[in-house]
Parts: sequence; structure tokens; C-alpha cells
Amino acid sequence: MEQSGSLELHWLPPHPALRAAIRSAQAALQTDPAQAFKDLRLIATHRLDYLATLQVDRLAEAAFKAAPDIWPEIRLALLGSSSAEHLVSPIRVAGARRGLRITPFVGGFGQFRQELMAPGAPLERFEPQVISLNLRPADIIDTLPLAATRADIDAAVKAAILGLVELWRLARKNHGATVIQQSFLATEYPIFGNLDGAVPGSPSAIVDRLNRDLREAAAAEGVILLDIAAWAAAQGRDFWFDPVRWHHAKQLIAPSASVFYGDLVGRLLGAMRGISGKCLVLDLDNTLWGGVIGDDGMDGIVLGQGSGAGEAFLALQHYAKALSQRGVILAVCSKNTHAVAEAVFLEHPDMILKREDIAAFVANWNDKPSNLREIARQLNIGVDSLVFFDDNPAERDIVRQTLPEVMVPEAPEDPAHYVACLADGGYFEAIVFTEEDRARAEQYRGAAARAQSMESGADIGQFLASLDMRMIAAPFTTVDLPRITQLTNKSNQFNLTTRRYTQERMADFAAMTSAVTLSVRLIDRFGDNGLIGVVIALPDAVDPAKLRIDTWLMSCRVLGRQVEEEIVNQLCRIAAARGFTALVGEYIPTPKNGLVRDLYQRLGFTHIAGDSAGGALWSLSLGDFKPMPTAIAVELRHYLEVPNPEAAE
Repeated sequence: MEQSGSLELHWLPPHPALRAAIRSAQAALQTDPAQAFKDLRLIATHRLDYLATLQVDRLAEAAFKAAPDIWPEIRLALLGSSSAEHLVSPIRVAGARRGLRITPFVGGFGQFRQELMAPGAPLERFEPQVISLNLRPADIIDTLPLAATRADIDAAVKAAILGLVELWRLARKNHGATVIQQSFLATEYPIFGNLDGAVPGSPSAIVDRLNRDLREAAAAEGVILLDIAAWAAAQGRDFWFDPVRWHHAKQLIAPSASVFYGDLVGRLLGAMRGISGKCLVLDLDNTLWGGVIGDDGMDGIVLGQGSGAGEAFLALQHYAKALSQRGVILAVCSKNTHAVAEAVFLEHPDMILKREDIAAFVANWNDKPSNLREIARQLNIGVDSLVFFDDNPAERDIVRQTLPEVMVPEAPEDPAHYVACLADGGYFEAIVFTEEDRARAEQYRGAAARAQSMESGADIGQFLASLDMRMIAAPFTTVDLPRITQLTNKSNQFNLTTRRYTQERMADFAAMTSAVTLSVRLIDRFGDNGLIGVVIALPDAVDPAKLRIDTWLMSCRVLGRQVEEEIVNQLCRIAAARGFTALVGEYIPTPKNGLVRDLYQRLGFTHIAGDSAGGALWSLSLGDFKPMPTAIAVELRHYLEVPNPEAAE
């Protein structure tokens, strides 16, 4: 299916034997639940229509009942003034597509205000982690006459948005939940024809104005936007809104759009939990250009203006370049002679992508699963962060079979549809865009240069000293809160407790005089790695004389560079200056953070308690502590302005 926005999720492959796969997964639930969950996720990553989605959802419900703790849970409340029951299955299956157990709550019809405010209401008992507000313009703005002036519209829209902001704040205050706000769907038919958008009081013009101000307010308030208005504009109102379904069942989202809608929700929830692509891995021949460079030569490949196919390949390159500018890493994985493939990036006049845009360039005759593992190793990211785009169905199939964690879009036959496939698939969904995101591509190019330097033959001590590393550690600031929150909710591997906090909660920690908060940056001779670490430490509830590390997470791209040791050095300095007697470290195991299971032991902490699930408490006496030597110079802002005496000269 080539068309963008199709019911069947055109960027996913069709399933060759769906019923048999569901039966097999159901049987596995009785003997091997872990395998059943793997099967469920694999099934969900295929192209499903609404009826197939219902079948997969029944499997998901059975799996979640049999083994509720295998996948992380997100409790999602859907509140609004339309029927949402038909959206539950698509949302739950979209969660399964990402390895998430989404537990839904559907609020009463039109009861969203009461449910947000009433103590003891079902919503409060549900304890939502995320609240999605799915409203219509009539819920927040009074009907205005067609003759309303622009000033009348301005005043009404301003009041409506202020009312929405109050709802968002109420949701966060009363429930501590992250808020998703759905943009407004234009369901009214034109009154003035082509002039409709130019008349301030026309329904379509009012909805456009509401959505414009809504987007700005959501960004300012840290609210996640589910922009169905933008998707409806691209895919057509009739795909999204069915007047028959509205009048008979009050379904604002038509069944035809429900599977797509579910995936939009799923990708937002996944992005909140760090389940989204970090790196776009591109094949070359017949993917970035037409033809085979090894056979056709530089002059024979199809690329550039003058042919439809050549311009389609350029469009994909433009899109990949734009993704890079917003922080997506670009890599190449091609069966080719390296020098021949690389020469196109260096010499072809029509190439939009240049060699410096590619953080990892792997072109050889090895199998692609092995090369994808090598790309992940070079970039120090998980293979589940890779999105592999290849025109060859055989290559796509072997990657799906060998590395099911890798996201593999079903590339269309016509390259004109390549961009739509990637864009509609939402593989790189973002809920915030920070300065760190803008700099990420450069950071990973620097990481590749460091890796090359490390492999040049110097021992590890010489290599670390040669990096000229400088750490800047400071309390949380308002400017850094969006990135701190993003890192806290996305980091899974180097994350000792994997506690997830909203931006408002992070601001609370920053304001607590008893808390120690650290945002950690690392700079070296290859460039600025950006904000790579977050620490929150609080007085221990059992023994307030001890400082307990509530949250400690870091970007994996700085592992092995003594950052962990230096963070402990600085925490001990701060804690001692405040009169604490010890640091207490906590480890809470998850399926992804085994990397740091023994971190506290390695850093000199003593084990003091544990549990059957593998969690542990560790303690470090400040009276006995001696700073660990590192090759990092430290600037510890606002806590202690004394230079680090252990820093390398």
C-alpha cells in the first residue's frame, strides 16, 4: 500500500500468517510468557487493519493478565467530550508495538472537568501517569457570530486558551500526570467556500486560530501536543471524521483513522520513555540514488534534477539532512566497496548528504545484521535505536529475522514515496526540541573521532589524558529543565533507579533547599558532549544524616571516561560540606539497566541491603572517602567554587 496515511499503516509489512502467529503466541503464554511477549511485539509490528487490531488486542490483554510485569506500564487516561472506547484497542496494540503495557482509562462523556477536580473520583483512584485531553472547540469557546470582528475572535481565543492552561495545571497538580493535549479537528463544512479562511468568524478560521495559539501555549507549558489537526489536513477530513459515527455514537475520531490514531498516541508515549529511533541507517544503491555504483559508476547512477526518480532520491536526502539537523544520527550500511561508495559523497555534485553528515559509514561485503551491530557499537547506542531503511526486501527480511529490535520500515517500490514512509511511520517522534538535540549530530561525529583516536594504539590512561576533558556540574536551572526531563524519561541503560519525573517535578527538586541536584556536562578536545548526566540526591528518610541518591543517570556515549568516578567525587564534596555523614546509593533493576548493577560496588560503596528482585542499597562513608583520581578537570558551579584538586594537570 503506497498511499500516505492508509488504514493499514503502510510503513509496516503485512503479516504472512496472522491467525497462526496469534495462536502460537497464545500457546506460548502457558509455557513461556517471555517468548509470548516477544511474539506479541513482533505481531504488532505488522500492518494491521481495525479488525486485525482487535484480534491482536485480545492477545495483548491475555498476556498482560498472565504476566503484568514483563513490560513497563503506562497508565493513560482519555478524557474528553466524545466517545473513545473504540480507540482503546489501537492504543494498546500501538503500545505493544513498542514493548509498553498501556493501561487505559476512559473518562465519562463530557465529564473531564469534574474528573480532574473531584477528590475520590474514579480518575484519582486510577492514578494516571498520563492524561490525554481530547476536546472539541465547543468545549472551550462559546459560539461566535459569523460577523464577529478580529478583535472579538482574539479575545475569545485568548480566554479559551487560558481556560485550557488551567485544565493542564489542574491535571498536573491533582494527579501529577504528564498532559497530552489533542489539537482541534475541523469538522464544520465551509460556509463561504474558498473565502472561508479569510473570514475571522467562520468556523474553520476559528479552529485554525485556536490550533495556532494552542501549539504555542502547549510548548510554553511543557504539554505534549497530539496534533491530529495537522494529520487531518494532510490526509483528509473524511479519513478522520465520519458524520454518521458522530451523530450516532459521538465518535470524533472515525474508525477509519482509529488505528493510525492509536499509533500516534503510542509513538508519543514511546518517546516519553525513550522508545524511539536515534539513528537512521541508510542503504545506498537504489535507496539514496538509483542504480548500483559499483556497476554503473559515478556517471551512471540516477540522482539529481531532470528525472522523476533522480529528484525522488534527492527528496530522501533532503529529508535525512533535516532529520540530522534536529538531532537524528545518520549512518550508512551498504554492501559495497568502501572507497567506491564513499566517493559518491565526496565527489558527486548532486549529493545533498556529504561524508561529514554520516556518523558511521560501514560499506563492505559482510551481512547487514553484522554491520548494523557494528554501527551500534561505533555509536555506543543500542541496536533498538536503529531505523534501517533499505529498498531490498530480502535485506529487510533478514534484518527483521536476525535483529527484531531494529526498526525496519517497509520501503515502497517507488522512491517518490520514501519520505512519506519514514515520516508517517513516526520512528523519530519528538516531544521536545532542545539545544542538545540541535547539537547531537556533531556530538556523535565527535564520538566517532574519539573512538578512532582510542583505537590508534595509546593505552587507556594516555587516551583519557589526551582528551583534555572538562566537566561542568551545576544545580538544575530553568534553561536546562527541558533537557533534564527529556534525559530522565528516555535513559534506560545507565539509570540506577529509572524513576520518571515531569518537568514540574524537576522544578520542585530544583527549588528544594535540602536537595542536591546536578546537571552534568562534558567537554573535550573533540567538542561539547552536551548535558550527559543527571543526579538528584535527598536526605535519607530513615537517617537524615545520610544523603540518598534518588536518581542517577547518564548518556551511554561517555561511558568508560571516568565520569562516574568524578560524579561521586563531587557528590561527596557537596555532601561533606553540608554535614552529611554518608552517601546512600540505590539500584532498582529493570530489563535494560543491568549495565549498572555493580556500579556502586565498583565505586567503593558497601552493600547494606537487598531484595529478591535484585534491588540493592549501598553506602559510602564520607569520613573514610578519598577522592578517586580521574583525568577530568571539574567546574562545580554554585555549590563549591573550589577547583578539583584531583583533576589532571
